Amino acid sequence: MKPIKILISNDDGVFAEGIRTLANIAAKLGHEVTVVCPDQERSATGHGLTLQSPIRAKRADELFTDGVKAWGCSGTPADCVKLALHELLGQEPDLILSGINHGPNLGTDIFCSGTVAAALEGTLVGIPSMAVSVASFQWKDFDFAGTLTMEIVEKVIAQNWPKKLLLNLNIPPCNKQEMGAINWTRLSIRQYEEQFSRRTDPRGDTYFWMAGEAITDLESAGDGPSNWPSDVAQIASNCPSITPIQPDLFWRGSITELPNIALGN
Repeated sequence: MKPIKILISNDDGVFAEGIRTLANIAAKLGHEVTVVCPDQERSATGHGLTLQSPIRAKRADELFTDGVKAWGCSGTPADCVKLALHELLGQEPDLILSGINHGPNLGTDIFCSGTVAAALEGTLVGIPSMAVSVASFQWKDFDFAGTLTMEIVEKVIAQNWPKKLLLNLNIPPCNKQEMGAINWTRLSIRQYEEQFSRRTDPRGDTYFWMAGEAITDLESAGDGPSNWPSDVAQIASNCPSITPIQPDLFWRGSITELPNIALGN
C-alpha cells in the first residue's frame, strides 16, 4: 500500500519506550510519521485541555529513527493532537495512533485514559484513530505490539475505515508464542475498591494517595454482541483485545425507561 501519513501521540511522554517503538516500526515500513506528545508523563488526564497556561512545543527528532518528525509538548494528550492538527502539521494525517501505552486501557477505565483521549480527538474530526496499550506496567518489550498495530491499521484502512470508529487495542503482556488469537471485544464495567490510601505526613497532616484494586468481573460487560468476550476476559486469556468505540454517548436504552420529568402547572 502507499505510505500512510501517521500522527502518533500518547500520555506516557516523549521519552516512553512504547511510543518510540511504534513510531520507529511505522517509519521503517515506509510510512510518513510525525510524533506530537507530552514532554513528560501525563497519564489518567482523560480529555483534559490546557486553558489557563500556554502550551509549548519543542522538537525531539533525535529521540526517534531517521525520518520521524517529533515534538514534545507541555500540554495534555488531547492538547497535543489538537496542536498537531491545527498548527504543527502541514496537512491532515491519514491516521492517528495513540500509544503504545505502558499499562492497560480496559473497560470503563477508558474515560480517564489520556491515551484513548488522544485517539478520540482524531475520531471527533473524522480521522481514523486507534489507541494501543500493553496490559502491564512492567512489560518492556513493545516490538510485537508495534508490529501487530501496524498490521491491523494497514488492513482496516485498506477496507475503508468506518466513520466515527475508534479502535481500542490491548495486548497481553506475554511472548508471541504464548499469545492467543485476537478477537473483537466489548467494554467491561471496571470498578475499584479502596480507592484512596489515607496517610500522614511528617507534620502530622493527613493526605490521600489514589490507589485501589480493580474488581475483576469477567462476565460484567456493557453493550455489544453477547457472544463477544469482554476486553478484560480476553486479556486474562492471553489474547489481544480490540474494542470498537464511538464518541456518541447518547442513551441506547428504551425511551420508556427514562424518568417522567413533566412538571405541574
